[in-house]
Amino acid sequence: MRRQRRRLWAALRPWDPFRSIKAALQGLVLLSVGITTLLVVVAIHSATEIRVITIFSIIACLLITQIMATGLTAPLREMTAVARAMVAGDYSRRVTRVRRDEVGELAGTFNQMAADLAAADRHRKELVANVSHELKTPIAALRAVLENVVDGVSAADPETMRLALQQTERLGKLVSQLLDLSRLDSGAVRLDAKRFEVWPYLSAVLKTASLGMESSKATGSRSRPRADVHLHLDVSPPELVAYADGERLHQVVANLVDNAVKHSPPGGRVTVRARSGPLPGSLDLDVRDEGPGIPEADRSRVFERFHRGSHPGGDGGTGLGLAIARWAVDLHGGRIEVAESPRGCRIHVTLPGAPVATR
Repeated sequence: MRRQRRRLWAALRPWDPFRSIKAALQGLVLLSVGITTLLVVVAIHSATEIRVITIFSIIACLLITQIMATGLTAPLREMTAVARAMVAGDYSRRVTRVRRDEVGELAGTFNQMAADLAAADRHRKELVANVSHELKTPIAALRAVLENVVDGVSAADPETMRLALQQTERLGKLVSQLLDLSRLDSGAVRLDAKRFEVWPYLSAVLKTASLGMESSKATGSRSRPRADVHLHLDVSPPELVAYADGERLHQVVANLVDNAVKHSPPGGRVTVRARSGPLPGSLDLDVRDEGPGIPEADRSRVFERFHRGSHPGGDGGTGLGLAIARWAVDLHGGRIEVAESPRGCRIHVTLPGAPVATR
């Protein structure tokens, strides 16, 4: 019954003057004709002259038209004022939505656009501030090391050069991550999804991560203080095949493993677990560590840019790795989230895959 009422209400919209400008204008014409006809009838049955009736009819129609025109154009004038304020940089103003017709719908859409622009402007300012802060830290550290070498305070020994190299690597990694996010935001990244075997693919990703950990340990870099963390791969069935963009998926797994290694205890274990999803080519991926885990309050914000969490003992990371992982997963139309785990942190990734082509 309720559904039938909704259908009837929707069908009556073209004749509803409160929800349709066309119906309102038709009502204005009918009202003007009705007033004129009524005054003519009054003139016929009275001694009033027809020209007086004509004058009264014109005045009445003009007043009604003026009142209706004011009501119809008021939201448009308000939108003009709000648009001018937005041009001046004020995104806080909104249009009062008092009508239910097409102009009211336009006002609602305009308000949504204003909210989106305000969010984009706020995000831009936050991004500039965060990027400036992130770039300032390694540049300042690198400058201090080089100034000490130039002034003779420190010798240009391997240890000093390793400190300079560490800050240079941190700066390069930040710039690379920012370029990745810029390409993702601009839509310049396109998926090149293909079918691939999961075991050899993930094995190569973890091998690359292990080589990086060994290299950091050999050079004494502090950017990866958990160089003794063990990486474990669990793929079932071993012949599992998935459908995804290999380069984008590499970003996801590499960033998740990097984040898990950073937050693992000495001698801890990071497990990458892959299983088949419900659809052909889909993939369920888990990255688990044995660290302190992510507090409940941070789970909704952990994939935001430059968010490092509220737990103590931060590692000085950029806070961009998980944001890049989320964007890469979103490009696939998948989902990434912090899942429940009895110990440590578990990041769950779901990729939808693609249906198998049928002949």
